[in-house]
Amino acid sequence: MSYPRKAEKQISELANGLIDPVLAKRAGINTALLGSWDEIAGEDFADCTRPEKIAWARSNEVGTYKPGVLTIACEGARALFLTHAQGELIQRINSFFGFAAVHQIRIVQKPVSQAIKRSRTPPPLKGEAARKLEGMMEGIEGDKLREAVKRLGTAVLGKGSR
Repeated sequence: MSYPRKAEKQISELANGLIDPVLAKRAGINTALLGSWDEIAGEDFADCTRPEKIAWARSNEVGTYKPGVLTIACEGARALFLTHAQGELIQRINSFFGFAAVHQIRIVQKPVSQAIKRSRTPPPLKGEAARKLEGMMEGIEGDKLREAVKRLGTAVLGKGSR
């Protein structure tokens, strides 16, 4: 007799479950918005913008809803172009949420940090550094060990590490 397996969950689902309440409380946004920002903003603004928070308007009446103001961090002069594209961006955001969540965008000029993709393999050594590394590896006999030491030596002696 086979028993049904418990539903397997991805780590991202578990992390989103933990992070979403904190983001909602502090910034009024969720990880779905952050994760989909590249598609929402489009290729023109995905690399230079980042949503920071949504300030939801408070209503005195019970059961009424007012759309909020989305604060977007934008780099430098691209903020001018983002200002001109506000209407389209508001439509995209509201279609993402499925209701009129945002009625205004507030743009804050600040650096938007993107993860720097570094090459895992350093460039090959040239000249004196290459000769020095070859001299250090003369006594190593195993091919795998020799390759590992060569990679390590290239990273240590290379220009990029200093």
